[in-house]
Amino acid sequence: MHITIQKKKAIPTLLCLLLLAIFFLPAGCATEEVAGPDEITILLDWTPNTNYSGLYAAKELGYYEEEGMKVEIIQAPGNVVPMVAAGQAEFGVSYQEEVTYARLENIPVVSIAAVIQNNTSGFASLKERGIETPADFEGKSYGGWGSPVEEAQIKALMEQYDADFEQVDIITTGEVDSLIVIERKADFAWIYYGWTGIEAELKGMELNFIELRKEDPALNYYTPVLITGEDLIAEAPDLVRRFMQATTRGYKLAIEDPDQAAQILLEYAPELDEELVIASQEWLADQYQADAEIWGWQEKEIWENYSQWLYQYGLIEERPDVEEAFTNEFLQ
Repeated sequence: MHITIQKKKAIPTLLCLLLLAIFFLPAGCATEEVAGPDEITILLDWTPNTNYSGLYAAKELGYYEEEGMKVEIIQAPGNVVPMVAAGQAEFGVSYQEEVTYARLENIPVVSIAAVIQNNTSGFASLKERGIETPADFEGKSYGGWGSPVEEAQIKALMEQYDADFEQVDIITTGEVDSLIVIERKADFAWIYYGWTGIEAELKGMELNFIELRKEDPALNYYTPVLITGEDLIAEAPDLVRRFMQATTRGYKLAIEDPDQAAQILLEYAPELDEELVIASQEWLADQYQADAEIWGWQEKEIWENYSQWLYQYGLIEERPDVEEAFTNEFLQ
């Protein structure tokens, strides 16, 4: 009986001691939870290709994880810009023209890095068509997406050669393979050399390529760029910084070891042509950073020159404050 009595008294005494201990713990200790990684979504503006290799490398090699992030990379189901602005995704891929339009429409997105330092796009045609300069666009047909900027670029380049834009037949082909367009539907098309130009080389197609930036410095705009929303920059600048630290490492990997970057991309997008991915990755390795001191850098002059060009050709009614459109704050 003596032993039994002692047990009955010990139980409530022990409970009291535990309650007192919990009560006097430092604030937060009793309910503190271990925070999980930040869940991040990156929206791609196109199907997987070598423009995005740095993102996939950063994910595959654990760079995002090291920065406390769990990242999902997906092709956007719609327009990237409004989705990022609305907070439906933390980051996305866009291009300077689209960001410029967004700023003029008070859509609060900001470019935080230039994926490729120079505009590698231009007008391509089969060599046999004899289109060597914009003057040769006269009497030829152009196949494209039907956007006003396409016609404006063709017109602007032709004006420099005193050629007549009215003699160009503009055909809207939609989102059709550009190489198919110049083979079957039109005389020339707008391509990005780092993918479509390399593909043509692999297929043995001889092209004439008129590079936009070499014809007009104002057309050396940033495409693509990484974007985020103003709200995220204001509310979570450390998250943006950590994201960019990991992403920068990913693109440095793509620059220094294009073969590894290509293999990583193929793991995430096995439907891609392996030979094209490897060749494109090798070509882009020198283009991501080019002559900039660091990857991702953006020059105010580039933003100003292109917005002035858009204004000059009536594509925008006013020029935006470019300092609100981009930032180098989060670069390494």
